[in-house]
Amino acid sequence: MSAVSLVKSLRASEGGLAIKGVLVVALSLVVPSAMPAVAADSFSTDWTLAAKSQARLIAGGGDLAGFEIALAPGAITYWRDPGDAGVPPTLDFSLSDNVASVEPEFPAPKRIKEADGGEAFGYDGGVVFPLRVKPRDPTKPATLKLNADFAVCEKVCLPAKAHLELKLPSARASPHASAIDAALAAVPRAVPQKDFGVLEALEADSWRLCSVHEDGPPRDLFVEAPEGWWLKTTSAPADGGRDCFTLTIGEKPKDAALPVTLRLTLTGGAGPVETTIQAAPKA
Repeated sequence: MSAVSLVKSLRASEGGLAIKGVLVVALSLVVPSAMPAVAADSFSTDWTLAAKSQARLIAGGGDLAGFEIALAPGAITYWRDPGDAGVPPTLDFSLSDNVASVEPEFPAPKRIKEADGGEAFGYDGGVVFPLRVKPRDPTKPATLKLNADFAVCEKVCLPAKAHLELKLPSARASPHASAIDAALAAVPRAVPQKDFGVLEALEADSWRLCSVHEDGPPRDLFVEAPEGWWLKTTSAPADGGRDCFTLTIGEKPKDAALPVTLRLTLTGGAGPVETTIQAAPKA
């Protein structure tokens, strides 16, 4: 299902983020039976039922935890940049006890084609968002209290919520450590621009990015731009042992001028990497 059918009224009723496209409210929440039914242990909460999904908190031992979403077959949820339409997850830990900060990490997304020709950036099957937890007082127990809002899309798109509470155990050997470690390995690694690739201007509104070819899965490029900007990314012919992509401005704020700062994520190859780059006008 197209993410374009996700609730535009979410923005008004929930104070949510801007969503591209025309969105509709889906009123029924369907929770299919083909979902995990594992009971909580001292390192996890119970699964909470949501739209075509279940969610829980898991502890990885030490200062690591995770927010896990299990999705029904055919359903997807979104990355921090949802793509052409959709809603990124919002994770609120403000009510937590003895927690100074929680830093969520986002595993690299997939590019998911939709029936209307649009593209979603996100996950199918399920995802673990690793959480780096900093307690206020490391000598005392910390309790995570999470209010999560996310979206799940299949034939219809549905808003989903999870309210979860987990006291982080003092023991470091967690049965969920491997799942969190695997998710961390899928988080793009920050690299300097020179190690990421070369960006050159083609026209007034387009650029070509080329990165040294790496063996492994096919490469893909995801572009995050400032609010009001939107850039389309397409594969370009390989050039001298380099994987190349074309970036073209699709939307920009009125009277906005270049250069514009872009956050680029490259997946595939030897593993996902990201960098920040200035897209300057053609000289």
